[in-house]
Amino acid sequence: MLGGGCFWCTEAVFERVRGVLEVRSGYANGHVTTAPSYEQVCTGTTGCVEAVRLLWDPVEIGARDVLEIFFATHDPTQLNRQGNDVGTQYRSGVYYSDPAHGELARAMVRELDASGHYGTPIVTEVLPLTRFWPAEDYHGTYFRNHPHQGYCTYVIQPKVHKFRQAFARHLKEGA
Repeated sequence: MLGGGCFWCTEAVFERVRGVLEVRSGYANGHVTTAPSYEQVCTGTTGCVEAVRLLWDPVEIGARDVLEIFFATHDPTQLNRQGNDVGTQYRSGVYYSDPAHGELARAMVRELDASGHYGTPIVTEVLPLTRFWPAEDYHGTYFRNHPHQGYCTYVIQPKVHKFRQAFARHLKEGA
């Protein structure tokens, strides 16, 4: 489960990754006990983060590769925001069910910080997944369904382009 700002962006990238079998946008963690709506999450009062749930084939792509793509296609140094999307619901996070994935994510944060690659500390939270609610159906495959919408053109398209350039070896055929 990855939170990298708006889930439309993260979903658009990972839909194109070879070995990723399913990408589902939704709301992770938070303190509410029933499924929140998009409007509720947007208030920032639910504690939920916009995230994508990934199912991948470990023969095709490893967890480290998934995390490398994640860290490269959003800004993990921005606290509670990605660009103009501001609020706790847009925080950067890795939410894991497998403790080994949590350890791997923490190790990668340490490596990236030590490398100085970003110039400022990474603020990505790495926490166990406590809850996940799928987002409303209209959020699914948003970029694919609305490629000419302004947000898609100016925010999502550059992230997809960056993925294609930097991770061509992981690009699904025809994506």
